[in-house]
Amino acid sequence: MPVHPIPPLFDQNSEILILGSFPSVKSQEVGFFYGHKQNRFWRVTAALCGCGVPATIEEKKAMLLSHHFALWDVIRSCKIRGSSDSSIRDASPNDLTEILSAAPIRKIAVNGQKAAQLYQKYQQPLTGIPAIVLPSTSPANAAWSEERLIEAWRTALLT
Repeated sequence: MPVHPIPPLFDQNSEILILGSFPSVKSQEVGFFYGHKQNRFWRVTAALCGCGVPATIEEKKAMLLSHHFALWDVIRSCKIRGSSDSSIRDASPNDLTEILSAAPIRKIAVNGQKAAQLYQKYQQPLTGIPAIVLPSTSPANAAWSEERLIEAWRTALLT
């Protein structure tokens, strides 16, 4: 069963924690979150941060941290077919204590419905913090244009 290979991204100034479900095959290949070129996560977060879309992992980390975002996933290990969230089975959760004890997190948001379902099942009973459910940036969420995603994320996270 695959185990999450990417460490959480946060620092002592992180205020908003964004959680995905589990890294895609492409993210695991590149060694960082949202590694698939078609995923709109980096374009959406760059728009929220008011800057250009970061190209390198270091630029991505710097952008998020400089705008007080933390990033990780709900699931530590699971059975999954390819990158399909709907195929996730036998999940075990990541421990969010490391982030929550080190950073002044004031909002927890989840990227998509599967992350929301998993967070509500595994982490919310421990954290006591309800998550803001954001529309997924996955290309599979074709019903949401990039512009709609940006507006929904901006409204949920920055107001």
